[in-house]
This record gives sequence, structure tokens and C-alpha cells, in this order.
Amino acid sequence: MQADDFANPGMLWVARGEKLWSAPAGRSGQSCASCHQSAPTSMKGIAVRYPRIDAAGSKVVNLEGRINRCRSERQQADPLRYESEELLALTAYVAHQSRGQPLQPAANEEQAALQRGHEIFHRRQGQMNLACTHCHVQNAGRRLLADTISEGHGNAYPVYRLEWQAVGSLQRRLRACYFGVRAEQPAFGADELLDLELYLARRGAGLKVETPGVRR
Repeated sequence: MQADDFANPGMLWVARGEKLWSAPAGRSGQSCASCHQSAPTSMKGIAVRYPRIDAAGSKVVNLEGRINRCRSERQQADPLRYESEELLALTAYVAHQSRGQPLQPAANEEQAALQRGHEIFHRRQGQMNLACTHCHVQNAGRRLLADTISEGHGNAYPVYRLEWQAVGSLQRRLRACYFGVRAEQPAFGADELLDLELYLARRGAGLKVETPGVRR
């Protein structure tokens, strides 16, 4: 399904994102295309560099966060809510322009955030007392009921999951893992999830962008 754009249901979100790209927004009345012109040209290779540290050097920003900053600062529009159809569509559309390109690892100045993400990935938590590494490293490839345990890479997000019957972000999947080990779920956009996203991008460096992916 993922390999066939006609069968991949995630392409519906990409198509919607293409329309939103050219739609005026906010008090400025500008669209994304007003500044960035043609997305297949201007956005090619952008997704491989996210998440990354913001210009102030203090906070990790993922692709969703970058889109919302453009809305707030350039379009004078309200930020889109995490997991909203509009933000998922725009993120899928932008990331789709980098499909087939390898993820690039974070730069050296991001070591502090990477270290925090590394700690979270290896930290036991929740009532199940499990860390990400227990499933996605030590037991990757083994079966959990009807599913094969993945290596936990995020290079296909946003993805269409058959379980959700919709496209969802990597943060939605991470929060589901927190729920699975019976741990308190961080809020969407929380620093903990952003640091973890950054670490996963470094861990998956070299893997090709697959957005929109299809998963069970």
C-alpha cells in the first residue's frame, strides 16, 4: 500500500496539504506559497533536517512546530492544533517532498538535547517498568501477539495507521507507547517528546524518508 500512491490512503492528506499550501491564512492573507513558491522545489530536503534546535539554540523544533512558527510569525495566523487535520496535512505534504532522501543527523550543537533523548529512550518508566530500548532494540523483529516489533524508527511519519484509520504524527505514536507501558503521557509538543523525536532522528540517520508511510 505504501509503495503505490494510488493505494496509499495517506496520499489523501498529502493532497489536502497541497491545497492548504496555496490557501491564504491569517491577518497577512499570505499563503505558504507566497514565500516558498513551489513546494516540490523549495521544500525538497527540508524534512530530513527536522527535528532541530531553534534559532535561539534553546529548544527542539519538529516539522509541525516549524510550520506553526511560520503561521504565527509570517502569516499572523493562530497555530494549528497538534493532530488537527490541517497540521497533519501540511506536515505530510512538506515531508512528502523529501521522500526517498536520507535523514541527516543532528549537528554537534544539539548534543545536550540528543543526550536527553537518549536518556528517555533508555529510561524505564510506567507500571510495566519498560524502556523504549527493551522493545525496539532488544526484542526488535520478534512477535507481540499478531504484530512484529519494529525498530522504532520515525522516518515514515506522518503515517497512515490501519489501527487509527487515519494519518497521525510521530508524537501520537510515542504517546501511545507511554500508554502501553502505563506511564503518564506527556502533552503534545512537550519538551520530552521533542527531545525523544530528535534522538530517534539521529538513531535513524541514513534511513530514507517514506512519508506518508502505512503501518498496521
